[in-house]
Amino acid sequence: MSTKTMKRISIDPITRLEGHGKIDIFLDEAGDVANAYLQIPELRGFERFCVGRPAEEMPNLTARICGVCPEAHHMAAAKALDAVFHVDPPPTGKKLRELFYSIFYATDHTTHFYALGGPDFVVGPDAPPAERNILGVVKKVGMDIAGKVLKMRKDGHNLIQMIGGRRVHPNWALPGGVSRGITEEQRKEIEARGREAVEFAKFSIEIFNKIVLGNPDYVNLIKNDAYVHKTYNIGTVDANNKLNFYDGMVRVTDPDGKEFAKYHARDYREHIAEHVEPWSYLKFPYLKKVGWKGFVDGKDSGVYKATPLSRLNAADGMATPLAQKEYERMYDTLGGKPVHHTLATHWARLIELLFAAERWVELATDPEITGKEYRVLPTQTPTEGVGCVEAPRGILTHHYATDERGILTMVNLIVGTTNNNAPINMSVAKAAKGLIKKGKVTEGLLNMVEMAFRAYDPCFGCATHFLPGQMPLEVTLRNPQGEVIERLRQNLG
Repeated sequence: MSTKTMKRISIDPITRLEGHGKIDIFLDEAGDVANAYLQIPELRGFERFCVGRPAEEMPNLTARICGVCPEAHHMAAAKALDAVFHVDPPPTGKKLRELFYSIFYATDHTTHFYALGGPDFVVGPDAPPAERNILGVVKKVGMDIAGKVLKMRKDGHNLIQMIGGRRVHPNWALPGGVSRGITEEQRKEIEARGREAVEFAKFSIEIFNKIVLGNPDYVNLIKNDAYVHKTYNIGTVDANNKLNFYDGMVRVTDPDGKEFAKYHARDYREHIAEHVEPWSYLKFPYLKKVGWKGFVDGKDSGVYKATPLSRLNAADGMATPLAQKEYERMYDTLGGKPVHHTLATHWARLIELLFAAERWVELATDPEITGKEYRVLPTQTPTEGVGCVEAPRGILTHHYATDERGILTMVNLIVGTTNNNAPINMSVAKAAKGLIKKGKVTEGLLNMVEMAFRAYDPCFGCATHFLPGQMPLEVTLRNPQGEVIERLRQNLG
């Protein structure tokens, strides 16, 4: 049946995400969902206009891709430049970078849980749209809790500015290390705020325990098959296969939880390929050794997820004690590893928040953190390099090549949301098919379809790099009185 004979329902715009997007749901004659598509009507194209610039501009330039997670691009770019300029930062430089990154992580996860994902659980998926937002959360949980959230975000951004130079768009990391260190006085403040962040993370998990896990309807929603996809999982691990956000090996586990691959970021092209579709500005990464089999899950499909839940699935545990206990409790509650319930990603995100805060304190109390040797100057001719970190939304890869003067000749960025593009589309379609029956469509049901993508915390501003050969376009010409004179349409079907 062609889409021309189907009823189309559009969620436009989708809400509580970074960037812009819409969901088109097509119903068949029986009123059931035939298919659903996530469409992103924007193109950023950062890869292309970075070419021709000096490579050392990339940590500051790519941070401008997004104001939500500029620290992730800043750090991935700096690591890529380490490789391009063949230089290894000293221990203090590496630890300062990871400290900075842990503070950012805790701040970013706080934003998503309370402002973007949390309203669906705290206020309720069926609540009126005017209440299903951060203001509704404040009304439901009270001003005291709202004050804790605001303080956590304020403290995080203040420390990001202290260490990285700016509250947004830091200008600190350089090839070979960082531009400045921290004093003992600053270290004490960072430690104090970190200990408060640990308590805030524990408090957030208690809220989740009470509001979400304490509500059988929410638990059933998490376990609903409409939100289940059994894909491969990917994440960065340390030498003990424990989760690490800043550095380590990339580990891939199959839908049964068994290790499928483990590789250094510089070898990503041996494992990851990118599929393109003419209807999307986003590419669709997949596991090269499995192959692109379309928008399907299972062991025979190369689709993988790169989310907080995926990182926990791919790791053997957490590298800090409190987060490890919560990690074990989550898997015990949900029936063991791996967990494939998309909405459980919110729980995993809070466990990562706790891990980030604990790691923040560990690094702030490391004797080397106030060392004076925090950068090694590059001396070799620049060539090519790959930098990789775990962005909150998934693994982030920056790959640069330069000429002998350090001018960029090639840039490839695979961001967290790009990694998750195929499973996001699959999750939207499956949720729509599982929730909408016989043409019965309510605003609450449509929001529950949105919940399928919202769990991924997508950032479409970062992710849009592919320009289709045929760009959909509609131009409406109006006279001074607002009357339509002519509509010009191109490639809209």
